[in-house]
Amino acid sequence: MKTETTIHGLAASLNPARHAKKLIGFVPTMGNLHEGHLNLVREAKKICDLVVVSIFVNPTQFGPNEDFDNYPRTLDQDSHLLADVGCDIVFAPAVEQMFAKEPRKTNIQVTEITQGLCGHARPGHFDGVALIVTKLFNIVQPNYAFFGQKDFQQLVIVQQLVRDLNMPLEVIGVPTTRAEDGLALSSRNGYLTVEERALAPQIYASLNHAKVFLEQGEALKDILEKMKNDLTTSGFEIDYVEARTPELETVLHFDQDIVLFVAARLGKTRLIDNLRVNVPT
Repeated sequence: MKTETTIHGLAASLNPARHAKKLIGFVPTMGNLHEGHLNLVREAKKICDLVVVSIFVNPTQFGPNEDFDNYPRTLDQDSHLLADVGCDIVFAPAVEQMFAKEPRKTNIQVTEITQGLCGHARPGHFDGVALIVTKLFNIVQPNYAFFGQKDFQQLVIVQQLVRDLNMPLEVIGVPTTRAEDGLALSSRNGYLTVEERALAPQIYASLNHAKVFLEQGEALKDILEKMKNDLTTSGFEIDYVEARTPELETVLHFDQDIVLFVAARLGKTRLIDNLRVNVPT
């Protein structure tokens, strides 16, 4: 496995594969890798000849009160994990490599579907995501890019970005990887105390209970309210509990396929999760 820290070096490493018409898969990450990230690499290996993983903590997607400075940087550990699952190239640039010192005059913005959900709680976050994803896609030029469905809003936004800008790649969503107790794996789970970690799986449990109630015919509005109340009673600070279509449109009734979304805090840690519920046929 190679590690490249410059755009020029990455291009040199990828040129033979490009000339040989090999399929290039790409997994963008911010490092501090867990099994969910590794599963993205495993999925990429199934259909691609060569897999690139980027490790870059992107400053443009962090808000002023978020954890950019404290976000774990664990490149050595991440590199060992990636080598074990067959990653071919790690791209680990410095901030100065990705963002020149002069003021940036170009931004990327996806409208409408970036509003609400995490877009409401983290203003500007998805503009930063859109910018770095566009830059990375231009640098790596992959045939396929792999994103986890845990960050469902992000996945839909990136897919929209690729369609709207006619980028020559396919974005593939990979199912959420979970711990044995159901908690969606996230780099931020490491911030949880022992007591908070024991409570955290209740988010996924509440999503599954909601799915059962929906399939039994209970009203969507009532179920969402019950989810909020139950999680608040358990000690969560609710950011949002919502239902959207898979295209992120607002939905009021369970008369079409939907995705249930939860974002909530335990102490200082913000947790997100989602669950798709299909209308019974």
